[in-house]
Amino acid sequence: SILYVEYRTRKEREKVDFRNHVIQWFEVLDGLLGKHWRNVGLAFNCTFLLFGSVIQLIACASNIYYINDNLDKRTWTYIFGACCATTVFIPSFHNYRIWSFLGLIMTTYTAWYLTIASLLHGQVEGVKHSGPTKLVLYFTGATNILYTFGGHAVTVEIMHAMWKPQKFKAIYLIATLYVLTLTLPVAAAVYWAFGDMLLDHSNAFSLLPRTPFRDMAFITFGFACTPLYFVWEKAIGMHECKSLCKRAAARLPVVVPIWFLAIIFPFFGPINSTVGSLLVSFTVYVIPALAHIFTFRSATARENAVEQPSKYFGRWVGTYTINVFVVVWVLIVGFGFGGWASMTNFIHQIDTFGLFTKCYQCPPPASAVSPPPHGLNATTAAPLHHPFNHTHSP
Repeated sequence: SILYVEYRTRKEREKVDFRNHVIQWFEVLDGLLGKHWRNVGLAFNCTFLLFGSVIQLIACASNIYYINDNLDKRTWTYIFGACCATTVFIPSFHNYRIWSFLGLIMTTYTAWYLTIASLLHGQVEGVKHSGPTKLVLYFTGATNILYTFGGHAVTVEIMHAMWKPQKFKAIYLIATLYVLTLTLPVAAAVYWAFGDMLLDHSNAFSLLPRTPFRDMAFITFGFACTPLYFVWEKAIGMHECKSLCKRAAARLPVVVPIWFLAIIFPFFGPINSTVGSLLVSFTVYVIPALAHIFTFRSATARENAVEQPSKYFGRWVGTYTINVFVVVWVLIVGFGFGGWASMTNFIHQIDTFGLFTKCYQCPPPASAVSPPPHGLNATTAAPLHHPFNHTHSP
């Protein structure tokens, strides 16, 4: 936020016009620190956004499978990939305002549905709450927390879409507190009800009985993909083109690799922690913190800064201390131990299910098991030693 405001203010003093241009993170790095910082930021940011879009597509297919399991998850990925390709017609983040409100409503609904449904469902018979019994499990969970608070690396694009970017910090703080009211209750309730079963069920919807309330959950794709469109447009010289149809056609090549990767690695859950440790660590934490340190390393830069650090954080000394702590902690815990744990888990998923798996963590066909009993516990009667949890799919 501070670096964006600093960059934009400097450019506007130079009479640069941003009316037909979306400012992105790598441009902020380029303007403040030079091309080498830009290249590093661009590489990490684009890779993160690419896999962020992949995760959203996998999540869509996973969720819709539990609404209609007549088709497998891979087929739903094909369908949703085609549907998500329509996001090429959305010009910029200004046009996401109504979708953001709808997404907020649906996210709130989904979180509270999972919370209430888990409490009403009650604990399954013989539920166990072992917690992280291995270092791999502990650091996998830690990297998921990094991913949760990572902001999905579209912070600059969101600020640019705001009419008053200076208010972003306060709004982001409020949004973070609101997210905590959603994530903490649902995490506690679902874990209380199902315990260690969640280790083998990456999507909690698979543990709840099918109801119309469950089938109303949706996840968005375009929010993570749109910044990639902007980068691609700038790379091929189409970003300031006023023809929406030409820009939409130019964006289509971005969707194809996302679609393909979602089909190769449909590991909903493990892929989140892998992206969190290897990409979020640098994109959202390490690079911004280091960029802030180097941007204001001279006394002149600190004196002329557009936004001065708050006295509540110890001014410049306190800000530098926080930045150094973030860099060291995230590199050691997030990237180091977290990267080891998430890659170990990710490789295990590949060894267990294989690439291009048709239906990741799907229950076996109905003919292979006895009919489940009626009632609320129908979806939780199956034991944890099902073949789909342990053996390679043919």
